[in-house]
Amino acid sequence: MNDTSAGRLTGVGLGPGDPELVTVKAARLIGEADVIAFHSARHGRSIARSVAAPYLREGQIEEALIYPLTVETTDHPGGYQGAIDDFYADCALRLAAHLDAGRDVVVLCEGDPLFYGSYMHMHKRLAHRYVTEVVPGVTSVSGAAAVLGRPLVERDEVLTVLPGTLPAEVIAERLAATDSAAILKLGRTFTKVRDALAGAGRLDEAWYVERATTGDQRIAPLAEVDPDSVPYFSLALVPSPVNAGLPEARAEERTPEQAQGGEVVVVGLGPAGRPWLTPEAQEALAAADDLVGYGPYLDRVPHNPRQRRHPTDNRVEAERAAHALELASAGARVAVVSSGDPGVFAMASAVLEVACEPRFADVPVRVLPGLTAAHAVASRVGAPLGHDYCVLSLSDLLKPWEVVADRISAAARADLVLAIYNPASRSRTWQVAAARDLLLEHRSPYTPVVVGRDVGGAGERVTVTTLGELDPAVVDMRCLLLVGSSTTRVAERKDGGRVVFTPRRYPA
Repeated sequence: MNDTSAGRLTGVGLGPGDPELVTVKAARLIGEADVIAFHSARHGRSIARSVAAPYLREGQIEEALIYPLTVETTDHPGGYQGAIDDFYADCALRLAAHLDAGRDVVVLCEGDPLFYGSYMHMHKRLAHRYVTEVVPGVTSVSGAAAVLGRPLVERDEVLTVLPGTLPAEVIAERLAATDSAAILKLGRTFTKVRDALAGAGRLDEAWYVERATTGDQRIAPLAEVDPDSVPYFSLALVPSPVNAGLPEARAEERTPEQAQGGEVVVVGLGPAGRPWLTPEAQEALAAADDLVGYGPYLDRVPHNPRQRRHPTDNRVEAERAAHALELASAGARVAVVSSGDPGVFAMASAVLEVACEPRFADVPVRVLPGLTAAHAVASRVGAPLGHDYCVLSLSDLLKPWEVVADRISAAARADLVLAIYNPASRSRTWQVAAARDLLLEHRSPYTPVVVGRDVGGAGERVTVTTLGELDPAVVDMRCLLLVGSSTTRVAERKDGGRVVFTPRRYPA
């Protein structure tokens, strides 16, 4: 049972050597501790203490745990292991004296405390008696892979970690049965490890990393390393075979087989900024190499200097789609941005139409949905789209006005709620009044109408009026109209709010 009146024992991982790779938590605990304990050889120089030095403070008690021997012989009756066991027992007693006195003790450890770490010997002897915490650190294996710039493992690959102190035949056997490997504790074992790598047919894949992340760091193909120059703090790394050779090749120099295939993703941005953007759309935008779209919509996407941006005018949808597909056919990941949902009066149909041309038959195209302007405006007032509704555009740029007028009349006769997109522009100023008059032929002038402008943006304005009082002069291209059915209601609530909704039940 832990003594809660005693001090706290903490094993702190310091990472592979760079003081900046010490975690924030480790740095804090080092600075707060009453006692700092660290191991060293007889020369007294402690790598762990040198890494932690920036985080120490004046007045802390230091306990130097100096090994009585490393690789030399001993006359201890229990031999080397007996001498080391006695040493650890004595260290534990020294730290226990501080803990019993109520002093918090931090034991420093290179790398991770429980990954071939010296701290674990204190942990086994003291953790059952005192409140104990272990703060993990970046391992030497991770540090070596990082400075080498080669992935350790990918997908279903297996990483095997081996101590160089194993027999050569065991090392060779394990190497032959794994994808990637890290072999620690080199020093005097280096020649044996090199021979084991050669015996397993892995020597040409192996890299040597010494004192990773420090100023004395050294990296070399393992086959080229002089055994007499190898210190204990070094390791052999056999990286992921899937990624063998890739770090030397820049992306533009890779073969088509190495490069990731291009694609076009048509992304719905929703009606305004990031809060209206789906996680799926955010992911596609982040992964893109090229962004294509109408200029004001592209402006909604935060700039990333890695990405190329291709803004265009709003009237060149087919050309924009072709450009995106050409970029993708050359291997680029292209995001075509669209306001709202790309499949609602937006870029998805334009991209797919061009994508069906034979020259783009092999270019993958995906469409990611976005929150529509109709749903955004509806949410601001309640649920006017709660029953059957239709969506139509007042623009007659791509279809005759006669078609638009017939569809308005048909929707009005069918008693559908209408979500009206593109109601007006600088060059189209008369359609709103014409649509209102067509609707009034079948609807009461008291039919609720919602005018939503720039919903989600800085200029958001939502107005609830009636069909008879709708003023076309207040409607522009940034507006969307919701025209209620015969059952749509406007209700005042006790909280002072006003809601618009269309009941789901239809009158008999």
